[in-house]
Amino acid sequence: MRTIDIHAHISPQSCFDAMRAGENWHGLTPEQIRSGHYGNPRTLWTPEQRIEDMDSLGVDVHVLSTGAFFYFYERNAGQVAEMDRECNDYVAELTRQYPDRFAGLANLPLQDVNASVAELERSVRDLGLKGAMIGDHVNGKTFDEPEFEPLWEAAESLGALLLVHQGGATVVSTRSTRYHLPNTIGNLADRAITFAAFVFGGVMDRHPGLKVCLCHGGGYTCYGIGRMDRGWQVRPEAREHISQPPSAYLDKFYYDCLTHSEEALRYLIDSVGVDKVLFGTDWPFDMCTDWPVSWVLGMESLTDDEKEAILWKNLETLLGV
Repeated sequence: MRTIDIHAHISPQSCFDAMRAGENWHGLTPEQIRSGHYGNPRTLWTPEQRIEDMDSLGVDVHVLSTGAFFYFYERNAGQVAEMDRECNDYVAELTRQYPDRFAGLANLPLQDVNASVAELERSVRDLGLKGAMIGDHVNGKTFDEPEFEPLWEAAESLGALLLVHQGGATVVSTRSTRYHLPNTIGNLADRAITFAAFVFGGVMDRHPGLKVCLCHGGGYTCYGIGRMDRGWQVRPEAREHISQPPSAYLDKFYYDCLTHSEEALRYLIDSVGVDKVLFGTDWPFDMCTDWPVSWVLGMESLTDDEKEAILWKNLETLLGV
């Protein structure tokens, strides 16, 4: 059994080299780089140190994505595109150096859709990356906006996976920034909004081959799907772009297993099908699962076949890892 982690972050070595030298990196000051990594020492680890930790956790492959810290959708698109190219080149180089341990996802300058399409094509076709990690919105714009259509067309054509991961302010931030709620609650609400944008906006109907994975178990999507269905039944604006209820689209997405609850994971599997659930850990941040492989293997409510599907079989099929 080879365990494959779809949700594992990394930062370019050149970024930390600049920080240690007291130099700016693509417009970021050393202090911004330092604060953006939350004082987490594992973000500074070498690839060899990462692999040692993966071995201790029983994880064979990390599908690397540069962290959401590097989105910067609000900044100058040209500057961010250059940053993304460097990030993606770094990830691709690691996949070449350690082909049995790493695969990779790109970062994209989503404030410029044309530039994002070009970088996704370069990353998949030239660098061999498997897709891209994207936020839940771009400066407040959700993904049902027509301007994003070229990106969905490109991703579908390339067979690229889009891993949706929160970044920056969430839906609860204007009400409370206390108690880590923007992450523990807002993060999950954001993912439900993203699911709704893709579905109610007709994106999944227009692009049936689009591969989208919603991080953190899809957030509150499965638990609120009944209310979304009710809205579709009784409100004409909810039926503007789709002829089926939102629940019919649950199995059109992928979801990582990072629910922090066996009961929630069991419900996710029963709602979307085990073939849509992928192993993901959120390494190396504090909201990751401490012993993720052991956590899955120790679940009494999952069959052995379900555990194998989640830990490696689904991702091996999806990404050819």
